[in-house]
Amino acid sequence: MDQQAIFIDAGFLLAVGGMQTAGTSLRSATTVNFEPLIEGIRKCTQEFSGLPTLRTYWYDASKDALFTEQHKRIGMISGVKVRLGRMSVDGTQKGVDLKLGLDLVGIARNRGVNTVFLLSGDDDLAEAVEAAQDFGVKVVLVGFEDSSHRLGVTSVAEHLALRVDSIITLPADLVRKCFSKQEKASPLSPVTSAAPALPAPPSVKAVAGAVAVNSAAQKPKPTAAVHPTASVPSFRAPRPDSPELVYSSGRSGTGAGYEDSAMGAAYDVGFAVAESWYNNTTQIALRELVAERPILPPEIDRVLLKDCASKIGEQKTDYQGIRKELRRAFWERLDQLA
Repeated sequence: MDQQAIFIDAGFLLAVGGMQTAGTSLRSATTVNFEPLIEGIRKCTQEFSGLPTLRTYWYDASKDALFTEQHKRIGMISGVKVRLGRMSVDGTQKGVDLKLGLDLVGIARNRGVNTVFLLSGDDDLAEAVEAAQDFGVKVVLVGFEDSSHRLGVTSVAEHLALRVDSIITLPADLVRKCFSKQEKASPLSPVTSAAPALPAPPSVKAVAGAVAVNSAAQKPKPTAAVHPTASVPSFRAPRPDSPELVYSSGRSGTGAGYEDSAMGAAYDVGFAVAESWYNNTTQIALRELVAERPILPPEIDRVLLKDCASKIGEQKTDYQGIRKELRRAFWERLDQLA
């Protein structure tokens, strides 16, 4: 058939768009105007192929693979079919790549189209691409331009890029027009400390004298009960001394005074994710997060690792030092905001 189909990995599209718009792939950090975005992708691909579009497939995940209100709105766009995988408890998508790969091979086997446009960067789809090509279908990868990358596109696995027939990029103004940084609707109540700020630590000798006096003159006071809706005390977990590193109090383009670009990138990613998360959260979610400190929920940890990998690569992100810095920077920025 002289027509085309478009396969969109929503996780890939929204993550890259979010990184370019808000500096993080955290979905709550951006607002997306889906109808002009999908129409812009359709127009871009049709200009390249000169073919009409049979259908645009939108692959995403949700709890129990059930349609959310957002998925329903996307599914109501003319010519769009939403296909859902499951979202696991740790925020990982399950079954999305499998559905996309099977549909890609199936439409090629049935000769439904002769050209497929694929928006994804996942190397797990490379085998499905080759299987579709064996049935005579051309597969064109659609990406986001990155002139500094050797592939010319961002967040695409080389294993996948080497197997498609062509690579095209979306217009930069399409992302600017359809993605916008999410601003929080109403400010959060300040997360204030239950105790007054402590002065700079005194000397060991002074501490010893103060302890002797206080132990004789003061008795502990009962702690008042905290109402469930009260502000959450700011809790700062003690950090190990690291005299070899110097951190600035503010964020800079190269991280917290780091000469190491990878560590600086990790700091910036942790900073950006914390800021975006805080700006779009609730007091309940903030209370739950602080209660579990220093442990981060899997969905936040996953975003930190994903965003860092997009900047410095997965290999460097696997280093324990990088991962520790991601989480440290997240908590540091959250402390500043609170």
